Amino acid sequence: MNYNQAGPERFSSSLLRCRRLHIRGQQRFCFSIVSFFPTTSRPVLQRLVPFALSLHSLAPFRIRNYRPTAANREPRPMDQDVLAGKNTAGHLQRNKTERRRLQGLQRVNSNAAAAEPKAPKSWMQTLNVWMINEGHRQLFFIGFLLLHVIASIFAIFHYSMKDNLNGARGTFGVTFVIARSAALVIHIDVIYILLPVCRNFVSLLRRTPLATVIAFDENITLHKATGWSILIGSVMHTLAHVVNLYRLTMADTSATTTAERVKFFIVANFLIGPLWTLWLMLLFLGIMVYYAMEKRRRIPNGGFEKFWYTHHLFIPFFILWQLHGMFCMIKPDRPPFCSYNTIGVFWRYWIVGGIIWISERVLREVRSRHVTYLSKVIAHPSNVLELQIKKEKTKTRAGEYIFINCPEISYFQWHPFTLTSAPQEDYISVHIRVEGDFTTALAKAVGANFDKKGKGDDKDESAVVTPALNRALPRIMVDGPFGTCSEEFMNYETVLLVGAGIGVTPFASILKTIWYRLNNFGGEKATRLSKVYFTWVIRDFGTAEWFHSLLHAIEAQDTQNRIEINIYLTQKIKEDDMNNIIVHDVGAEKDAITSLRAPTHFGRPNWGRIFSSIAEKHPESDVGVFFCGPAAIAKSLHECSNKYSDPQGTRFFFGKENF
Repeated sequence: MNYNQAGPERFSSSLLRCRRLHIRGQQRFCFSIVSFFPTTSRPVLQRLVPFALSLHSLAPFRIRNYRPTAANREPRPMDQDVLAGKNTAGHLQRNKTERRRLQGLQRVNSNAAAAEPKAPKSWMQTLNVWMINEGHRQLFFIGFLLLHVIASIFAIFHYSMKDNLNGARGTFGVTFVIARSAALVIHIDVIYILLPVCRNFVSLLRRTPLATVIAFDENITLHKATGWSILIGSVMHTLAHVVNLYRLTMADTSATTTAERVKFFIVANFLIGPLWTLWLMLLFLGIMVYYAMEKRRRIPNGGFEKFWYTHHLFIPFFILWQLHGMFCMIKPDRPPFCSYNTIGVFWRYWIVGGIIWISERVLREVRSRHVTYLSKVIAHPSNVLELQIKKEKTKTRAGEYIFINCPEISYFQWHPFTLTSAPQEDYISVHIRVEGDFTTALAKAVGANFDKKGKGDDKDESAVVTPALNRALPRIMVDGPFGTCSEEFMNYETVLLVGAGIGVTPFASILKTIWYRLNNFGGEKATRLSKVYFTWVIRDFGTAEWFHSLLHAIEAQDTQNRIEINIYLTQKIKEDDMNNIIVHDVGAEKDAITSLRAPTHFGRPNWGRIFSSIAEKHPESDVGVFFCGPAAIAKSLHECSNKYSDPQGTRFFFGKENF
């Protein structure tokens, strides 16, 4: 058990309280012994008790050797840097039994603080470090921006100098050029706006050499960036046309008064084809963007459902876009005025992405028709639902995810869940945190009523859900599986897997796969992995109680210590619980909380210490860093992957789950 973690002040105060309770208990015990002595000798003995205890308190604290300085203790790289180079009040030293069960990274001899990486000596080394994680990703988005800049410059010059548009430029001025230029840019955006959300297409491409150039893990980021570009271009196009209409109104000689001009301006906005289609398109686009924002999409009680349904407004949006350019309101100076080659050409831009998107939807319908049934439903503590699904013609890889639909809830809603089963198993499984509208409805549909158990009751045990005799389990439709960055873990000899909370689910599949390969299950080839560091950051263990059995099985089978497990408990520990933990952990071969050989750490990990230790143990090697969980931890891991990567030494390649 590691008590020397982040938040030292909090733990030190808890420790001192434990010490006071310990001394008070000793006092009560001594006074109870004194009560058995004759009455005449009791006063003398009672005065000796505090003196004896004070002498005893000068000795090392029996539960943990509590010393005032850190000068004589061996630093532990996996610990949080509590001392931070200062001579603080003290620390806890592990007993010999616990030190024997500490694993590799925790025995690395390093300084008290995380070893700082060597600074690059030249611009070429800086460039090489940048290319490890950031290069291909940022170069791709730089190319995205350059494409828009080049398209904008080309459009501005084209519509400013085209010789058969002199009349339009003379009537409307610069706003005509702005409107047409913005339209060209958003036409280019439409070419690939649908491609990032075609998940089969992306999964196929990520297994090609293109994956070394294109950041397929950032597919949703590209989709969002393209959406914002379309919104900005649409607003510019709309405002430019509003100014154009104003100038057209002022040039109309039939309107002689201000009232007539205002009436003409308002009526024209809703009667002229290009304008009413433009306002409707802008309305639909605004609704899609509004409900797609992260905060609104994650709002309980219908946030995701509103996002899902409103996002399909892109279909009428595309239809209106096609109509918008077919009215031929602004004619060129000479024929052909309204040729099919010059108006209504929007379909040429979306046709490729549209066909791929439609094909994906057809494939989803075909897949959903495959025979699929629930073989087992298990209700775990802390509102975690496990579904084990039998499905024909399904081949999976570790680290992939699927989309699940329950027609009993909604035929149109598909929700992504990470696979927790291994490819070697004859079923696919997912673990679902029951907290939103869909997951709550799904839990009730399969007969797992967490309300009766009591939400958040960590003392409950997992239980197989038995449906009522008069009610069968609902039909479950499955689409996928789809690839993520985590399935690339086999490409490295050393990997660091980091899961936070329920974000541990993708690593269940990966660790199971490694376990099967360690056992040579079904003639599996031995994995090329030489070392796996699994770090689990969790607030309370009840959240993922189902994961404990897997960790126990892995520890039992991993005789070569190829998988190193480190668990970080961030929840504040109560005083009584801390006393129990300390008492049961002293001299124990296994951790008092998890019953694993791997110790439990209190507080948050020191990522700098972890990365520097891995770099020290695995020089001149490539390390895959895979994470699933909150964005704050992802940011820290990403920064450390860049900071501690050395082109001539250890290189850390960071990947995060995105779906």
